[in-house]
Amino acid sequence: MQGLSHGVIRVDSEEKLSVLTLQDVGSVMPGAMMCVVKPEGVPQLCKTDEIGELCVCTVATGTSYYGLAGMTKNTFEVFPTFNTGAPISEFPFTRTGLLGFIGPAGLIFVAGKMDGLMVVGGRRHNADDIVATALAVEPMKFVYRGRIAVFSITVLHDERIVVVAEQRPDSTEEDSFQWMSRVLQAIDGIHQVGVYCLALVPSNTLPKTPLGGIHLSETKQLFLEGALHPCNVLMCPHTCVTNLPKPRQKQPEIGPASVMVGNLVSGKRIAQASGRDLGQIEDNDQFLFLSEVLQWRAQTTPDHVLYTLLNSRGTIASSLTCVQLHKRAEKIAGMLAERGHLQDGDHVALVYPPGIDLIVAFYGCLYAGCVPITVRPPHPQNIATTLPTVKMIVEVSRSVCVMTTQLICKLLRSKEASAAVDVRTWPPVLDTDDLPKKKPPLLYKPSNPDTLAYLDFSVSTTGMLAGVKMSHTATSAFCRSIKLQCELYPSREVAICLDPYCGLGFVLWCLCSVYSGHQSILIPPSELEVNPALWLSAVSQYKVRDTFCSYSVMELCTKGLGLQTDSLKSRGLDLSRVRTCVVVAEERPRTALTQSFSKLFKDLGLHPRAVSTSFGCRVNLAICLQGTSGPDPTTVFVDMRALRHDRVRLVERGSPHSLPLMESGKILPGVRIIIANPETKGPMGESHLGEVCLKLRGLDKCEDLMLVLMVCVLQIWVHSGHNASGYFTVYGDEALQSDHFNSRLSFGDTQTVWARTGYLGFLRRTELTDASGERHDALYVVGALEEAMELRGMRYHPIDIETSVIRTHKSITECAVFTWTNLLVVVVELDGSEQEALDLVPLVTNVVLEEHYLIVGVVVVVDIGVIPINSRGEKQRMHLRDGFLADQLDPIYVAYNM
Repeated sequence: MQGLSHGVIRVDSEEKLSVLTLQDVGSVMPGAMMCVVKPEGVPQLCKTDEIGELCVCTVATGTSYYGLAGMTKNTFEVFPTFNTGAPISEFPFTRTGLLGFIGPAGLIFVAGKMDGLMVVGGRRHNADDIVATALAVEPMKFVYRGRIAVFSITVLHDERIVVVAEQRPDSTEEDSFQWMSRVLQAIDGIHQVGVYCLALVPSNTLPKTPLGGIHLSETKQLFLEGALHPCNVLMCPHTCVTNLPKPRQKQPEIGPASVMVGNLVSGKRIAQASGRDLGQIEDNDQFLFLSEVLQWRAQTTPDHVLYTLLNSRGTIASSLTCVQLHKRAEKIAGMLAERGHLQDGDHVALVYPPGIDLIVAFYGCLYAGCVPITVRPPHPQNIATTLPTVKMIVEVSRSVCVMTTQLICKLLRSKEASAAVDVRTWPPVLDTDDLPKKKPPLLYKPSNPDTLAYLDFSVSTTGMLAGVKMSHTATSAFCRSIKLQCELYPSREVAICLDPYCGLGFVLWCLCSVYSGHQSILIPPSELEVNPALWLSAVSQYKVRDTFCSYSVMELCTKGLGLQTDSLKSRGLDLSRVRTCVVVAEERPRTALTQSFSKLFKDLGLHPRAVSTSFGCRVNLAICLQGTSGPDPTTVFVDMRALRHDRVRLVERGSPHSLPLMESGKILPGVRIIIANPETKGPMGESHLGEVCLKLRGLDKCEDLMLVLMVCVLQIWVHSGHNASGYFTVYGDEALQSDHFNSRLSFGDTQTVWARTGYLGFLRRTELTDASGERHDALYVVGALEEAMELRGMRYHPIDIETSVIRTHKSITECAVFTWTNLLVVVVELDGSEQEALDLVPLVTNVVLEEHYLIVGVVVVVDIGVIPINSRGEKQRMHLRDGFLADQLDPIYVAYNM
């Protein structure tokens, strides 16, 4: 058989398992002529010791396929040739579809069929031989009535053998895996070829031909479509796939000075860009502190409405004018002094649902000189998992008291809470539903604008809890930058459907209205679960021009309202006035989701160019934000293979391996960014992928603060007046903190201090013109460094693999990938019957091999909702990994690929 696989005949003894016994089928019929031609290419005669396709020339054969001229020519009109190219006969030969050779004395030997020929790794294997080997494996009667299908599929430029067998009805799981492992060993030992996939199906389920045999082509089609429904699957990509590209060998880095000189010689710009200047200071901008701005507004425009909170029915639940906010904040400050006995600089945790109370409590803390920390309250139906996070933030932030509502106060002391955490260790909990009547004797004014205004805590996608310090200077600069970018004035109305606990969501919910004076229409995202149309209805009803949302809100609207656009239109919902609809995120823009949202609501008047994204990170909560002026956001297509090598190669839309990247909004006023190599800390040219670094130019009275985006190879670094001033941690690594917030380039401009963002990205100068008349610089964010996976010497971003996997089958609703001891683990959520679970295993393995050149180690099929997703709509892959390792996922099926 070893010789046959190479297309040659070698006579051997009968004692070996790897020997095939052949019986001749007789001589050539009288008046006929037979020859053996090569199976592929030109029908050239084989040598006497070669195996090929048998062709016959006789008047006794058919002459054509009726109505099929092409197939007729290929089958009935074959003219075999000698090595020289001369035909052996003037008469046409007919292909028999049989593989064989002509033996001594003109005897004909048939070794197999052309239909069953599989060329794996340059060697030919016959499906019938594989079937015979599998049927000979003990126990002999395991396969139901000998029904086995063997075929090949093309994966990663080579054919892979798939064996599908019907198992007996009384077979156990243990019997199945014992038989499968023996079959793999037998086929490997006898044929020296690996089986890519071995699948077992229940008895009498394979499609049949009219004569009762197995319908091979239909079985293969069902397998490729994920509709075969096997009861056991064993994938062996590690042993079969030997043609993977070689792992990337990292070469010694060129020095930063050489890179810079090379960029200059080749005419490339250094990859840096900046937003416009912060401009002239206005009335409210003369105040250094938000508490002063609020007092000024309460005196000058006391009845101006700053906040309007909507409930699930779309009606106003409560509203807040300047003077109401001021007076309620005074009472909070009085309560903190009277009941809490707090001092200047004490930290206070604010545990409130999204609403007006959270805003009042925040400004009450500023009036009392305390440092507020906004914390998401525990979920009443899920206290066991959400309350420990609340407790951790309270402890890590060193909060000396907790302010909350009466309802949450009872929840924190409930029996369910005591089962989750030690309720005796809570700091004093203050209920703000019943406030004291008297005001504090004197409102606190910070002595230094660089003192702490508030702490911003959030859990990253890798499960790390990080808090950053925001000074009064940075907070004011932040609000001013957003005011200029979005042109926010007291006459404007902005709809906000975001969680108000961290990042830009908190700033838009609590801070910007007080600073800029515009009215914020607040829509808690949780209310959309009851009424998915709430956000868009509010935007239409209030004729809002600017609105902010999260990806989870956008996805909820896309899925929940997909079939209701006609009824919404008939009810008068109109989105034609929307100028900017910004998705607030700390990740690569989700191009597919934003495009789906734009197309879906286009009939309601939403203009596609209105939908854009923002970009921020821990060191700088907002670096880019699509403003009211400037060019529309652009999308480029990059080669995904080049991206794995940290290189940017622009390609045309629809090109193989192309990946769409959407611009992450416009750089905010007062912000400078540069793309730097995270290892050498040298500046990079425009074509390189790197870490984004940020620098924000503050007001004349504010010191420059810096921010860097951190990514290995090339990163986004930031210099900006609204950078955070550092991490707030109990056991902080000072060296790490200094590196994140106070980095300098190793070459070029070595004086400027930058902050590292931790994100890979690149800058591209476009042909568009920005508001200043200059050519527009677009920033494209590729992904977070801490999420990227180093596999085979290349950098992979999980979202790219997950996107490929979700496309493979209609029943896959969500996917997440992570690494475990150098194995790639793919977790997929199944929306369908459990019998479809095993269909997904080969499809997932195939697509990751084809598109990413990676072998999947483990495929885990789980129920809908198992993959944890945070409030920003980001997957918590490390939490999922921990659950997988602790065996807490309760999976439908786990496949360990061999």
